[in-house]
Amino acid sequence: MENQKKYYGWKGFFPLLTFLAIYLGGGLIFTALGYGGDSFKQIPRVTALVAALLVCLCMGGKERSMEFRMDTFCKGMANEGTMIMLVVFLLAGAFSGVAKAMGGVEATANLGLSLVPAQFLFPGIFLISAFIATAMGTSMGTISAIGPIAVAVAEGADLNMAIAIAAVLGGAMFGDNLSMISDTTIAATRGAGCEMRDKFKMNGVMAAVAAIATMILLAVVGSGAELTGDFHYDLIKVVPYLFVLIFALTGCNVFILLLAGIIVAAVVGFATGSLDAIGFAQAVSSGMSGMYEICIIALLLRGISGVAEELGAIDWLVKKMTSQVKTRKGAEYMTAAMVSVFDAALANNTIAILMAAPLTREMVAKHNVAPKRVASLLDIFSCIVQGIIPHGGQVLLCITLTGLSPFSIIAANYYVFFLAIVSIATIQFGLGRTKEEKAGIAMYDENNEVLSLK
Repeated sequence: MENQKKYYGWKGFFPLLTFLAIYLGGGLIFTALGYGGDSFKQIPRVTALVAALLVCLCMGGKERSMEFRMDTFCKGMANEGTMIMLVVFLLAGAFSGVAKAMGGVEATANLGLSLVPAQFLFPGIFLISAFIATAMGTSMGTISAIGPIAVAVAEGADLNMAIAIAAVLGGAMFGDNLSMISDTTIAATRGAGCEMRDKFKMNGVMAAVAAIATMILLAVVGSGAELTGDFHYDLIKVVPYLFVLIFALTGCNVFILLLAGIIVAAVVGFATGSLDAIGFAQAVSSGMSGMYEICIIALLLRGISGVAEELGAIDWLVKKMTSQVKTRKGAEYMTAAMVSVFDAALANNTIAILMAAPLTREMVAKHNVAPKRVASLLDIFSCIVQGIIPHGGQVLLCITLTGLSPFSIIAANYYVFFLAIVSIATIQFGLGRTKEEKAGIAMYDENNEVLSLK
């Protein structure tokens, strides 16, 4: 009987704690052993999640059979929101793969560099990185594409290397936060239950203020060094990115948008001779394969979260959270803090959002925080933390490209600090309230299910 089942309270989080202990603990141990940037790669996240799954299967008591435990795990994975999110991940990967294969990344980067005035070199690098990251939906891909260019420019002109690579890092985090096809945006909007367009508008104002402040500061500390090199580009190869950006803002269905984007990128590739049928097929496959790990991680995390919920851990945490949170401001701070802690521990902003979103759902519903505001906070603070942790993939890649200390790069990553200031100010002074919230319109129904906001 249901009322005869044992509920574990906070102990229901043992599977998640196992994951954190193995992955985070292993990374810290290997760091101490001198593995450097590869420390957190020694024990992959998927391996740690498999260990967490084993813990899931060991918990439940006599009243929960092994079949029941496995069914609970599978039901947690198989909800509609998770499946939609995975399909979007894969389509976003396919678009990025095709657009990159036909030369879109190189063309976009060279277009930007050819237009950058010499006296605004650092702001130009930031702006180019921000545009490419917004178009590609990946901060790591942006750093990989623009980072070597920024390093070469800094070396040739004897500029501050830390500021140059940090300009790339800041722009990459700007785009990762705002992009319609970024895995963080997908996870945040699906987790909070809002439209991507609404979240983009909510995020855009804060990100724009932080970006403008960043470019002003970069212009002040920058140099008037000359750019050298051949920045040849085909303007038509930038079209697929512009197509996705423009039509995403119109509210186009994300599946149609990404499929259309893939077709546009393929047509441009065929027309310019940079892509053939075989290359197209391989680009789609390689782009999707780049999303396989995050898809597997999302499935396993959702399954483990489902087990934690069945064991009573989610109810326990929600009660603890809501008992401490008395106001809308408190709910927003708690949302920001939770996703920040998860990201600092896991060094992956998408996973942090996947973990935090369901845990904040009842709390934000109680205090009537709009879903698009929740999605915005989840995405913003996960990206802020991701840009300042020395063991994050983005910072580690910057270290690899430059050989600099992570702390010198982090200190020069002005964008995330400005974004943090702006975002905290919106919480503290109630600047992020939506029209619906000001009018007192409930954003959730009586079952705490998110109501669609159009």
